[in-house]
Order: sequence, then C-alpha cells, then structure tokens
Amino acid sequence: MTLRMVLLPGMDGTGELFSEFMRMVPEPKHIDVLCYPTDASLAFSQLLRVVEAFVPATEHFVLLAESFSTPLAIQFAATNPPNLKGLILGAGFVTSPIRGLRISFLSLIAPLAFWLPLPKIAVSHFLVGPNAPDSLHAAIRAATQSVEPKILTARLRQVLTVDARFALGKVCVPILYIQATQDRLVGPSCLDEIAKIKPQIEVAQIEGPHLIIQREPQRCADVVTRFLDKLQ
Repeated sequence: MTLRMVLLPGMDGTGELFSEFMRMVPEPKHIDVLCYPTDASLAFSQLLRVVEAFVPATEHFVLLAESFSTPLAIQFAATNPPNLKGLILGAGFVTSPIRGLRISFLSLIAPLAFWLPLPKIAVSHFLVGPNAPDSLHAAIRAATQSVEPKILTARLRQVLTVDARFALGKVCVPILYIQATQDRLVGPSCLDEIAKIKPQIEVAQIEGPHLIIQREPQRCADVVTRFLDKLQ
C-alpha cells in the first residue's frame, strides 16, 4: 500500500517552511503541501472545508500537521475519512497552548503583533532556538511577510480560543505526536492533555525548539518514516 502524505502548515500557512523536511523524506516521495489563503481570513470551520477539498479522494494518505494546523487536522480526522490511515501532530495542541493571563495579554497585542517584521531575537527565543542558521531566519521572515498581518492576527486569535478535545476523542486512526523538548510555545501540558484523551498515541521526543520540523528536519523525517512504515 502506497501512502501519500499531506502536510498542513503552521501559522504562516504558506507551506514554504516544509522544504527541508520534504527533502529529507526517503524516496519514493508522495507528498502534497496545502497552502492556506494569504489574503483571506478563514475560521477553522472554513479551513476544514479547504482541507476536505485538498486531500486525495481515492488514495490512502497520512495527515501531518504542524502547530497552528494541529487542531484543524484533528477536527478533520474526527470525520473518519475512509482513506485516512494516520495522523501526525508536530508540536500540537487541542486547546490554547497559552494559558492564564497571557491569553488576555496576547489578545490585546494581537492587532499589533504582525505589522512589523518579527525581531530575530524573538524568533530565536520562541521558534527556532539559539544558533539557528540565517537561512532559516530568512525563510521564516519571507513566509510571514507574504501573509497579510490581519490574517496572522486572526489565526493567533483562533489559537487562543480553540478547543478540539471532543474531536480528538472521535479520531480512530493511529496518532504520532512529535514533541519538541525545548518548546517555549507548546509546553508538555499540551501533550498531557492529548494523552488523557488518547493514551495510546505514539510520542517521539526530539531535542529542539517549537519549529522542530524546520530545525531538525532529518530527525523528524526519520521518525515520520518509521511511523509510515508501520502503517503500510
């Protein structure tokens, strides 16, 4: 059985940041990357329809979602599409990874957060960790600047209010969770919350920051490949 892999991007929605990971996946490669609209603000319910229209209609496939897209992937998988064979969550969550008073603070600053380029020190601290290559910083800057700030603001607000716990309980396919052990955005409590609902999930811990698929593409490709091999 040949499995196609469908990739759902992080908050930028461009899919451009998957390029190194895709290069590391062994041949033969059957990978599709969904790119979200860069000029339209869509709620998760609307993006769900975009995913439904994009995935293969007749081929078996696995869905890999990163960060922002993980609740969306869970909601899609909860509909139990007949061709879906597995779900991979990279730095995933089912409710807001931001807790307590920080939600109110981020809600207030959200309208201003993306109107200026993200400072390199903030990208290093929250997204890619220290000593990340300049090429990765440049790729993140290009991806975020290609999306209208109001779109990124709307996506941030969706993250702060999302609740996919009920949907997760309805998912029937095997799940792989890729946990970045130095993640400053999605902490261990997010995995704990998922594991309470799906204790049988497989967890791969990889040392690195939030954008673990971009910072450690080879290690992520290795764990994903092993997961796919078990499904075939």
